[in-house]
Amino acid sequence: MDLDLDDSTIAFRDSVREFLAENIPSEPLASMDTAEGFEQHRQWENTLADARLSVVSWPSALGGRDASLLEWVIFEEEYYAAGAPGRVAQNGIFLLAPTLFEYGTDEQRERFLPRMGRGDDIWAQAWSEPEAGSDLAGIRSSAKQVEGGWVLNGQKTWSSRASFADWGFGLFRSDPEAQRHRGLTYVMFPLTAEGVTVRPIPQLDGEAGFAEIFFEDVFVPDADVIGQPNDGWRVAMSTSSNERGLSLRSPGRFTAAADRLIEHWKKNSDAVANSNTTDRVVDAWIGARAYRLHTFGTVTRLQEGGALGAESSVNKIFWSELDVALHETALDLLGDDGELDGSWQDGYLFSLSGPIYAGTNEIQRNIVAERLLGLPKADR
Repeated sequence: MDLDLDDSTIAFRDSVREFLAENIPSEPLASMDTAEGFEQHRQWENTLADARLSVVSWPSALGGRDASLLEWVIFEEEYYAAGAPGRVAQNGIFLLAPTLFEYGTDEQRERFLPRMGRGDDIWAQAWSEPEAGSDLAGIRSSAKQVEGGWVLNGQKTWSSRASFADWGFGLFRSDPEAQRHRGLTYVMFPLTAEGVTVRPIPQLDGEAGFAEIFFEDVFVPDADVIGQPNDGWRVAMSTSSNERGLSLRSPGRFTAAADRLIEHWKKNSDAVANSNTTDRVVDAWIGARAYRLHTFGTVTRLQEGGALGAESSVNKIFWSELDVALHETALDLLGDDGELDGSWQDGYLFSLSGPIYAGTNEIQRNIVAERLLGLPKADR
């Protein structure tokens, strides 16, 4: 694609840059994994929405700007470069929303998306279950059809944002006699519904970025099912492709971190003299730029009518391993001072989860081998 931006895209970029410079909070927000910080981040989503910058690529009728995918990537680059707050709404706007655009009804889009885009409703991702993490098809939580809807029972675990969120989305087994990848239904549910119990999971830092969700005879109406009953696996693959591919990890996150790494390297004369450290810094910078160019290629393909498919697994392996390498290099470069640098330390600890969530990298390598390279299925 042509990487020379036209005048309208440049004007859009400059307006985003100006807004962020004027509106980013002067003091960092509290952690979104605390009740106080969660609400602060929700208010920040409201601020973005007031400027129609929370979901720039959505239709204007739903709170967006009808921006192109290229403009969305530009927005993300500016957002991360400015050091803006994390997006507490990301499960909804980056994962569920693309699924609703592809498989949802007009009524669902009109009911859920404007509130999602404003941060009025924050969404929890409820995929994993005990004994069914990356093996999503192994879920046991059930959905039994009744008059007017479904009754949910079971347990979800490691549900991101669930500790303080308003709604959740996930797969439930609706036909226990069907094959593993069939008989699943994709359901949205309020976390305040009767029969739902949310149990936060404290992490090493004492904060609860995840939670278990228990369902005991929870009724959800037919209107809160995405796609057709028993066809949830196909719908969920849309969400998974976005999680592994374009939406969740935009290149701006890594280019901004790589630029910060370069600045630290320039200030460290010992590191400049150390060829091994220099090589690692350069590798991280090249990796971030390569991911950026790959994303532009993906944008071009999508704008020409293509879709995210199994190649999103390659993407997921690349960005998750790049994230770990980049932060390891930064901490090694900072030495003892790295333990005092909260942003790099927190970023490193979070990066370690990257090869696990969105489907472990071991699972992604199987997908790449079988679906992209045509290799025989691995013995399981």
